[in-house]
Amino acid sequence: MILLKVNWAPSESLFEFFGIGVRFYSLMFVIAFSYGYYLMKKIFKKEDIKIEYLDPILMYMVLSTLIGARLGHVFFYDWNYYQNHLLEILLPIREIRGSSMLFGTIEGYKFIGYRGLASHGAVIGILIGIALYQRQYKFRSWIWILDRLTIPATIGGAFVRLGNFYNSEIVGKFTNSSFGVVFQNNGERFPRHPAQLYEAFGYVILFFLLRSLYNQNKTQKGFLLGVYFTGIFSIRFLVEYVKESQGGFEKTLPMLSTGQWLSIPLVLFGIGLIVLSNRKAA
Repeated sequence: MILLKVNWAPSESLFEFFGIGVRFYSLMFVIAFSYGYYLMKKIFKKEDIKIEYLDPILMYMVLSTLIGARLGHVFFYDWNYYQNHLLEILLPIREIRGSSMLFGTIEGYKFIGYRGLASHGAVIGILIGIALYQRQYKFRSWIWILDRLTIPATIGGAFVRLGNFYNSEIVGKFTNSSFGVVFQNNGERFPRHPAQLYEAFGYVILFFLLRSLYNQNKTQKGFLLGVYFTGIFSIRFLVEYVKESQGGFEKTLPMLSTGQWLSIPLVLFGIGLIVLSNRKAA
């Protein structure tokens, strides 16, 4: 058996723009939303939905995803820090004494981009954001829209995990073997599980499953959403076993990681949606 060890030390930014580094992680978000827009456009055309409803849904998705993911990280994982740094919750800055942000306009802060986003928070944000969207654009039900959004959301999650891998963040545990990735930018010399890639691979498989189910007209209300919740958070639960702790409330509930505790109710919710949708279809 051939074991593979990869030394990973990419540059922090892809290129500079007016003194601000454009990061691979940010690029993955742009690709995720752009490809998601393309997929939803195909769905709208297939189901004869007016394209004029599509641009607003992109705006709601971008805002609700980023705000939800950011607040999820703040409250689920790092409230002890952010309760004393409220300005940093929604601004892409970090307090560093003796430094400055954006050509010295704000002394004591450094521009770092949006680091610290939680997928569980993103899901909650999307549920709320699409509920607000549906109240304004009533062409279909809330569940109908969410069912179809699961397809671009899943592949979008894979792109985000690739961004995490590039940034050498959300790393896996040490493999204690010659297999794995050495995240040299973190000052390490021993290989870890590429947990980000494991998760991204799982999301790609789920994406093809959801797309196949949709193409087979398995679109009874709540079914695709149920498969999404069950699949994506089962993947997250399993990958957490080889992922380094991200903090949170693990000291209070030590048996599982914070990500696993947060995933359990969402998996159960997904199973419940599948059962209910099948009963209604029967």
